[in-house]
Amino acid sequence: MNLVWPILAQVTLTLVLGLVTGWVRYQAVKRGEVRVREVALDNHAWPDSVRQFGNNFSNQFETPVLFYVLSGLAIYLGQVHFAMVVAAWGFVISRLIHATIHVGRNDLSQRFWAFGLGVVFLVAMFVMIVAALLTAPL
Repeated sequence: MNLVWPILAQVTLTLVLGLVTGWVRYQAVKRGEVRVREVALDNHAWPDSVRQFGNNFSNQFETPVLFYVLSGLAIYLGQVHFAMVVAAWGFVISRLIHATIHVGRNDLSQRFWAFGLGVVFLVAMFVMIVAALLTAPL
């Protein structure tokens, strides 16, 4: 069992979204939809379609931070087992689904369920780590 692959998958998702966001922003400037000085300090001047990508990229630095911390703790504490790996992959898959919805049709109810599912997987990881700590010999 290994948590490195789901961690790398989440990092890859973040990097790809960052590159796509940069490209979408570059294209908006190139097409004259926005001027650089208008967005230098405030993202609100970007067209909505561009802000969608930027917002999703920013989302990758919210709950995924908890995923990285919990994964690191699981590795450090020797709690990498089947259930932990399943929860980690479940979180990453939920983030991929969330990102796809967010930068696509952006259906808020579908996005909410994808986000909520990811939180459930994070809570599962957290509970497993706390349970391991509480049952560990002193």
